[in-house]
Amino acid sequence: MNCFAAYTKKLRTTHYGYFLAILLASLGLVTGCNSKMKPTPDNFTQAINAYFLDRSECLFSNVRFPYATSDATVTKQMNTLVKSHLLDASYESSVKTTRYTVTTTGARFAPRFCYGHRKVTAIDNFTQPQKGPSGFPESHIDYHYTLQDIPVWAQSPDIAAAFPEMAQVTTHGGSSQITLAQTLAGWQIPER
Repeated sequence: MNCFAAYTKKLRTTHYGYFLAILLASLGLVTGCNSKMKPTPDNFTQAINAYFLDRSECLFSNVRFPYATSDATVTKQMNTLVKSHLLDASYESSVKTTRYTVTTTGARFAPRFCYGHRKVTAIDNFTQPQKGPSGFPESHIDYHYTLQDIPVWAQSPDIAAAFPEMAQVTTHGGSSQITLAQTLAGWQIPER
């Protein structure tokens, strides 16, 4: 029984209603009965891609510039951004720290230095929708992705060596999990 069965049964009681019922049933077959609501890999892919379109992957989440550090590992990483003309560095001997400021070139990417956004390449697995904390049916999805819109600076061998996690996902992509809620507007990431 298709999704218009309840409507068409009532309409079939009149001659005019019979033709309208056939039209609605045909429309239901053509449109897939509101197919954007179904738990399908295509629907999940569209929802995840839409979510990540304006949520980029970034080197930093809580760094503010000017930024000072005495940590040798962080200094080495920051110095690769200096070498790529994204930051300027000055050593402050009185406190034994290196102070980093953003260059004119780096201002386009600072303070987070984002290096692309996710695009789903495959839905590996998903659970059947069950009512979740959001009040809507929810499905847990395992997926693979690549990164899109990678800036030139993120493709530098020096920066890739200094930030191996970034290098891994910009070169080979990654895998992750996400929960989607089946709302009236389609599949969406529930706000918690």
